[in-house]
Amino acid sequence: MAGGGKHTASKTSKTKSTAEIPNLLGNSSQELVEYHDALLPIAIHAPIVSSYNDRIRPLLDAVDKLRNLMVMDEGIQLPTIVVVGDQSSGKSSVLESLAGISLPRGQGICTRVPLIMRLQHHASEEPELSLEYNGRVDRTDEDNIAEDIVKATNVIAGGGKGISNAPLTLLVKKNGVPDLTMVDLPGITRVPVHGQPENIYDQIRDMIMEYIKPEESIILNVLSASVDFTTCESIRMSQSVDKTGERTLAVVTKVDKAPEGLLEKVTADDVNIGLGYVCVRNRIGDETYEEARAIAHQLFETHPLLSKIDKSIVGIPVLAQKLVQIQATSIARNLPEIVKKINDRLNDCLNELNQMPRSLSSISEAMTAFMQIIGCAKESLRKVLLRGEFDEYADDKKMHCTARLVEMLNQYSDDLYRCVESDPKINFLMDEIKILEEAKGIALPNFLPRNAFLIILQSKVKGISSIPIGFVDQVWSYIEDVVISVLMKQSENYYQLQLSARRAGHNLMAKMKDRSIRWMMEIVEMEKLTDYTCDPEYVAEWNKLMAQQEPFMNGVLHDENRPSTVAIEGIGEVEVAVLRHYPHQLVQAFDLKMRMTAYWKVVLRRFVDCMALHLLLSVSNLVSKEMEVEIVNELMGPYGGGIERMLEESPAVAVKREKLNKSIKKLRESKEVVAKIMDGIISYGD
Repeated sequence: MAGGGKHTASKTSKTKSTAEIPNLLGNSSQELVEYHDALLPIAIHAPIVSSYNDRIRPLLDAVDKLRNLMVMDEGIQLPTIVVVGDQSSGKSSVLESLAGISLPRGQGICTRVPLIMRLQHHASEEPELSLEYNGRVDRTDEDNIAEDIVKATNVIAGGGKGISNAPLTLLVKKNGVPDLTMVDLPGITRVPVHGQPENIYDQIRDMIMEYIKPEESIILNVLSASVDFTTCESIRMSQSVDKTGERTLAVVTKVDKAPEGLLEKVTADDVNIGLGYVCVRNRIGDETYEEARAIAHQLFETHPLLSKIDKSIVGIPVLAQKLVQIQATSIARNLPEIVKKINDRLNDCLNELNQMPRSLSSISEAMTAFMQIIGCAKESLRKVLLRGEFDEYADDKKMHCTARLVEMLNQYSDDLYRCVESDPKINFLMDEIKILEEAKGIALPNFLPRNAFLIILQSKVKGISSIPIGFVDQVWSYIEDVVISVLMKQSENYYQLQLSARRAGHNLMAKMKDRSIRWMMEIVEMEKLTDYTCDPEYVAEWNKLMAQQEPFMNGVLHDENRPSTVAIEGIGEVEVAVLRHYPHQLVQAFDLKMRMTAYWKVVLRRFVDCMALHLLLSVSNLVSKEMEVEIVNELMGPYGGGIERMLEESPAVAVKREKLNKSIKKLRESKEVVAKIMDGIISYGD
């Protein structure tokens, strides 16, 4: 039966009667094969699947080519038969029977990497086997395949007992095998053995879930007949991603070891296996694959329990036929969507590549790009900082700059008006009385000493001086963030320019902040130096306050009720009890207080108004002149490297461009692959 399992006349002449069949289990393997040849129809000895291969092979080749192109890295899932099962469930035996080759066996995890098995039927009697991994292709043969798989696995996953997600592809071209591509995954184990990581179960589970989760995957769940299907870990995993079981096929192994109740298990289907069950007998010992298939056939024909199982769900040939049909259906169903996804992804990559800046190849190109970037940055800053247009940053409120600057100015104004120095009720008239006592001199008594006013003014200005200085620091820190953000956005594709722009931005903002702080300190010193305003509001406010002097004096000195507080319009309730100790100083102290109260409002308005105007002028100069000059100086300076440095792409852009080009190449090749197969389908239909 080697190769195609051809019948001969000599074998046909050895036909036994059906009465002798039960005794065959006691005969030698060779006798079993000879008797079996006489009994079985010719179809059993033909290739496991043949009539389907001519049509499915081109489809499967296309999918395999897409898999080799790593199109799944582009987020495009491919129809895949994924083989899962608990450790020692008989996975290897099933795959060996389908492929007609020996796979690694032993204690513990035999499969430590995803093993992509590509089975191809071909006419030659001489098998062709090869292993593909890490970009290399190694030829092998049936005698050495198991050992070579172990060696390749050790190269991929190391010599220990750990696992790796990097795949190993086994190509089997052999007469009689079904055209199938399957991915065999490590068997599920909960208890790590010596040399395995403690989280080996989690690693295996994560690997299995990665492969079986896509809707395109067909799950081949290998179950031992001796276990309770409902408690099987592989069943639980497949049910978590395929609740209805519509893409799960179960293979029940070792049926000869536990035939009792098997019929009920596969007919009751308590675990929702939508694609059905196939029961198989594992190859034992040194049995050839032909011998094992013959023994299995006889077993399902003659065993008192196993013979009751419907013949449409028993045996490796049935399993192969089912897998080929399921695979063909899955590929045909998913191929149009795969074509669409490849085209969509290719268009996305091309668009993304086109949106990237083209590589600069000359100084003139670099200069042109530089001028365009500076021009765009200046216009963007004019919009957000001066004109209040934020369409470029609609969802980023931090970049709605005019609104944020107004909020900062309002908060700055509130801080000035709410500070202790701006509250006239605190120690009402007491500071003025003390100052007047110390400022008195040999002069007419009804003149208000000007130096008393200046002393109070200087003290109050000094007290609030930290507020405007703090505001300058805050507002320029904000503007710095905005400017750097705009510069980085506009120059994001030019790494060297970004470096120069960032340095220039930080340097310029430091200069602007220092300049504003010096300017604000001059304003503070001017306000401390003397008192002056031409604002008529000052006199009007002072007159309004002084109109309340007489009622105030009566309330403090002449009211028989001796109230502890007196209300002054524009100031509020003030404490007056202690003032009765200073009756002679009250008139001048009240006048001094009202003058300062009226003038202080002028001082605070100047602090806010001047700051606002200075800010607008500084920002305008920054955008229109200083930023461009600073960037040019930085780019052309000793650390900038000149405009030539712009010709160098940033590492991130270079990596992105290379990645996109690789994706485009891969997707174009994938498009050609599916185009050919689609053309073939159309031609076949015609």
